[in-house]
Amino acid sequence: MESKQDKLNGLTMGSFIGDAIAMPAHWYYDRTALHQDYGIIRDYLPPKSPHSGSILWRSEYTALNEKGDILHDQARYWGQRGIHYHQFLQAGENTLNLQLGKVLMDSLIACGSYDADDYLTRYIDFMLTPGKHRDTYVEECHRKFFTAYSRGTAPRKCAGTDIHIGGLAHVGILCAYFGGDLTATREAVKLHISLTHRSPEVLTAADATVRIVCGLLNDVPLREAILTNSSDWFSKRKALEWSKDPDEIVIGRRVSPACYIAEAFPASLYLAWKYADDFESAVISNTNVGGDNCHRGAVLGALIGGAVGLSNIPAKYVTGIHDSARLNNLIHSSITHL
Repeated sequence: MESKQDKLNGLTMGSFIGDAIAMPAHWYYDRTALHQDYGIIRDYLPPKSPHSGSILWRSEYTALNEKGDILHDQARYWGQRGIHYHQFLQAGENTLNLQLGKVLMDSLIACGSYDADDYLTRYIDFMLTPGKHRDTYVEECHRKFFTAYSRGTAPRKCAGTDIHIGGLAHVGILCAYFGGDLTATREAVKLHISLTHRSPEVLTAADATVRIVCGLLNDVPLREAILTNSSDWFSKRKALEWSKDPDEIVIGRRVSPACYIAEAFPASLYLAWKYADDFESAVISNTNVGGDNCHRGAVLGALIGGAVGLSNIPAKYVTGIHDSARLNNLIHSSITHL
């Protein structure tokens, strides 16, 4: 059985790997186009341009003033067709929400605890400082936050309504930090998500994720932890019925591959249930069914990474992820207090 330390390391690293491997295929809904562009993705790859299925041209954001300028030099790409959402990222590099996960880890390490106000200060600085990241796409929750912030709303009150699975991107990080302490983790996760997401659905899914992960850290098998703690989202009947179909049928016909939490979270749970002891197969499958695979990948990677431990995650994913030395140091530093 994997040690708790190994599980904590796998839990956090898994979040980042699941996002990074999916990055080039993010928001491909035409799988024929995805496979024409990349084949079957099994490792970190850089994004290719143009992105044939990109709908970034339909997204809009106009900063009201300097307190809302979060697009910086990427703003000129919004409204253009064919733009890859992550066009300037390198192979193995994380998308914006997981880069913000590193901001959260910096805050946890510096404060020695979860401090919402410290995180918000770092978050605002990160988003408003040009050059902090190279990602073109900025998710809706951030646009809503900085629209409110630029109008003078206090940071604690800037969250907008958002029902996307991206809201779960940092749950694995906080679960690892609190090391299986269910009460402390639930409180921190609820507060953290509410900073950017005013959504009962996202909070409910986050709480289910916390309960699953805390079960894993206390040696409950992953499949049992999923079925015990997410009955509103997933069930043994669905697991057995869905597993008769290929993954591209399950995530495509039975549930949508899109970002909305009502279907994206069950999709993540299904893949975690199916590939409970096979991290590599899980992240490969999630990547190649497309849709919002990055944020599903962060959830999936956390669940299976926490179940199998870092020692059972292929070394190529651990050493090949972008800026691996800093990430490994953050992971180590954020859990050494336990």
